[in-house]
Amino acid sequence: MDAARTGQGGAQRYAGPAGPAGPGFRGLPPAARLWFPVIVSFLVQVPPTLFILWRTGTYTAGEAALAFALAAASPLLLIGARRFPGPVVAAVAAVAVADLLLAPFVGPPTVALAFAIVSGIFRGARVWVYASVVIGWLAAVIGGSLLGMDWNPVRIAFATAGLALLVALAEGARTRREHLSQVRQQSMQHRAEVEQAERMRIARELHDVLAHSLSQIYVQAGVGLHLMDTQPEKTRESLSSIKSSSKTALDEVRGVLAFLRSDSLDPVSLTPEPGLSALPQLIESFRAQGIEVSFESSLTELPSATVQLALYRVAQESLTNVLRHARASKASVVLEDVGDNIRLRVADDGAGMQQSARDVPSGSGLLGMAERAALLGGTLDVGNTPQGGFAVTVTVPREQK
Repeated sequence: MDAARTGQGGAQRYAGPAGPAGPGFRGLPPAARLWFPVIVSFLVQVPPTLFILWRTGTYTAGEAALAFALAAASPLLLIGARRFPGPVVAAVAAVAVADLLLAPFVGPPTVALAFAIVSGIFRGARVWVYASVVIGWLAAVIGGSLLGMDWNPVRIAFATAGLALLVALAEGARTRREHLSQVRQQSMQHRAEVEQAERMRIARELHDVLAHSLSQIYVQAGVGLHLMDTQPEKTRESLSSIKSSSKTALDEVRGVLAFLRSDSLDPVSLTPEPGLSALPQLIESFRAQGIEVSFESSLTELPSATVQLALYRVAQESLTNVLRHARASKASVVLEDVGDNIRLRVADDGAGMQQSARDVPSGSGLLGMAERAALLGGTLDVGNTPQGGFAVTVTVPREQK
């Protein structure tokens, strides 16, 4: 809509395109943007009119009063341009036509009309502007002919071209401002999306690291408490495993959080992100928890670091779920090439769950795996196996575009 109107107390208010600044002078405060056109118009129109009246001294008191009133009226009308841009441009146009037809002499130009036109277009009262300009132009031409004024065709042509150029410049400036406002909004939206994506990435990393390590610590602590009195050596092994798991978790969390700090460019503070080469060590840590995990890889070459990290995290989260929820004794991890894709499958012989294939539960772990696969342009399949266990299968492109 060209004009957005809100009624209050019977008045109509016109709100132009959204933006922190009003028409024109974007860097000025609101009060300056309001009074600048008023003051400039008053200085251009009123003092020269008074000077002409003083210099000639041939006009009657009524003619002098009329000339002064017409010169001062249009600048004063601009005071209401912020709240009522449409009616103001119509009133200023009427005063300009009256000055042209009724003033006893040709005075200074009605600069207030130019400010009113620009203000009306910028504030959204475009219908008022076009109607006022056209009606005013016709009234001046027809009224002048009826009053016997000899209009010079060149003067009419220049006046028409000037009005058309003024309107065109105002429309162009308004369009440019709307475009810049749209670009700023898109930039802010893109920035918000990037920030949200980064927060989600950090949340996934922290979840995967902490869920894996804390699950191992929980299991080992339970074993240690159970065997503390009967098998002290096993308790020592559990405590050693807890120490190793907690150190690994701290190192990985430190590496994730380092990206959030401005002073994290020190290479010593950064822990390399794990890849597929770290899978055997990961699997060995789960074997130490009592789960028999087999590993098979037929990859011809390793993918990019981004793909390796995603596959590692999926395997880590899947095995953590096996340890925590599956009540399984065996699990398998299989990596293989499937055309231009890489497929990772983690399956167990546990109790499974009541979920159909491709129906991702609402848990943070499986949702995080689905997000990782989607970000790489891949897919995630989860579901019960024919043997009664549960399987997680992720397929991602080898090459990222």
